Amino acid sequence: MFSDDLQSLAREVIEGCRRRGWMVATAESCTGGLIAACLTEIAGSSVAVDRGFVTYHNDAKRDVLGVAQSLLDRVGAVSEEVARTMAEGALNASQATVAVSCTGVAGPGGGSPDKPVGLVHMAVARRGGATRHQRMTYGEIGRDAVREKTVRDALGMVMDAIREE
Repeated sequence: MFSDDLQSLAREVIEGCRRRGWMVATAESCTGGLIAACLTEIAGSSVAVDRGFVTYHNDAKRDVLGVAQSLLDRVGAVSEEVARTMAEGALNASQATVAVSCTGVAGPGGGSPDKPVGLVHMAVARRGGATRHQRMTYGEIGRDAVREKTVRDALGMVMDAIREE
């Protein structure tokens, strides 16, 4: 289902979390659960994967992760602020030590001049640590490619958080 290099990265995340006694949670919009799916593709991943939230619709972001409607109205779902709030909300709604989130425009439609197709905001929140954000502009490379690159970069952000500890 996932490429060998993505599975290898997922194994690194699982092993890094296992070594530190961490659990990871995901809060996903544009990937629709692919980050959690990639992690759970690894046998034994239950040692490190706590849960995943697929909050595709704004109501789910609000109801499940605590993203304020006023924030959604002000900056929109595809924004740094919402990505950060999603990651922090996933921590608050889970037993995880670290949570990763993503929200973006995978395409092929749905883009705008301010938020073009291929724009993705990701964040990683860690208990007792700062929430980090990354803005990626993949461009109009196709829906599957945007989602795959998002999974790769989100897992990379989790690995960075693990290495910082």
